[in-house]
Amino acid sequence: MRTIVNSTYVTLDGVTQNPQDWPSLGSFSDEGIQIQTALLERSDAVLLGRHTYDGFAPVWSARSGDPLSDRMNAIPKYVVSATLTDPQWPNTTVISHEPINSISDLKQQPGADIVQYGFGPLAHALMAAGLLDELHLWVHPFFIGTGTTNDLLYRCGSAGMFDLADSTTLDDGVVILTYRSTAG
Repeated sequence: MRTIVNSTYVTLDGVTQNPQDWPSLGSFSDEGIQIQTALLERSDAVLLGRHTYDGFAPVWSARSGDPLSDRMNAIPKYVVSATLTDPQWPNTTVISHEPINSISDLKQQPGADIVQYGFGPLAHALMAAGLLDELHLWVHPFFIGTGTTNDLLYRCGSAGMFDLADSTTLDDGVVILTYRSTAG
């Protein structure tokens, strides 16, 4: 069975939305890029919700010539959306019906890890269904001070148990906390 690994950027005040607007993402460290590249290299699929897809597709499809960009563009991508019908990002498949069943089936297929980016409704649904195996929280060392409850890591009704498996501190102050699900 494949492992679903969520990789999410989060601020000290719990904000996960619009990290492209955060002050620290303009100068991501070489070490951080190496860690993200290694995660993609050990995966053979990317899973995205619609909001994350809309943010990723134009940025990544315009980049090439480095291992991270080239891998992101080449790897099969699955986006959960009831409204996206014609994805423009190459290698993208839309999951439009019964996403939890479809993702559970995908997880049962032979293959490597599946990396899921962003922590919105899709990540919460995966956690509730017991499909989220590993969580990489990239904690950025600042409070953003804006956002709504929909912009936060926390959502009412979400529950999950995880054990700390690893922690890495990057030179830029970002701390990557790796948790593994205690379910199963």
